Amino acid sequence: MSFLKFFPLFVFLYFGQYFSSVTHAATFNIINRCSYTVWAAASPGGGRQLNSGQSWNLNVNPGTVQARIWGRTNCNFDANGRGKCETGDCNGLLQCQGYGSPPNTLAEFALNQPNNLDFVDISLVDGFNIPMEFSPTNGGCRNLRCTAPINEQCPSQLRTQGGCNNPCTVFKTNQYCCTNGPGSCGPTDFSRFFKTRCPDAYSYPQDDPTSLFTCPAGTNYRVVFCP
Repeated sequence: MSFLKFFPLFVFLYFGQYFSSVTHAATFNIINRCSYTVWAAASPGGGRQLNSGQSWNLNVNPGTVQARIWGRTNCNFDANGRGKCETGDCNGLLQCQGYGSPPNTLAEFALNQPNNLDFVDISLVDGFNIPMEFSPTNGGCRNLRCTAPINEQCPSQLRTQGGCNNPCTVFKTNQYCCTNGPGSCGPTDFSRFFKTRCPDAYSYPQDDPTSLFTCPAGTNYRVVFCP
């Protein structure tokens, strides 16, 4: 995972006494422009089947941290919302109650943080399954995109059904997972594969300087699959 996994450690430890005065919920307009069905997932928020062209408006409470939105592919759920997805599966539930299984392209965010800022990013630290745009709907900050043909170009060691794994998922070593703390790892040939194709996105867990962005608190957002 990216910086936002450790958000309370990096931010609240130093700035926890400064809480934002902004109290507006943020609206996320989640749109499927793929030619295929995507089962959108959000933590917090649950999940929803989006056929091509469909959208889902999700309201997220101010102060929410460690949040993410992603898409699941090739899912099959029964009438009780239980089943399985080829990528992004969240414990076999249509209504996700936690994070999804790699590989999945992630839109990550923490709302209403110090200095009245939202922290936002696209992350490939859990790999890639669907092209994505993560952008403000009312301007004021950067549009983030990851639309390269990563699944088709994925290195053989990272290839998996329906997507492209990040090397941490495959090799599970500190070199790729950065499990030994800040400064314990750096770019690798695999992370450079992702970074050259999606410069806006996290390519490994400590890729903060080129991958973490801010927007004014109170911003509303759009997450587009296959923009």
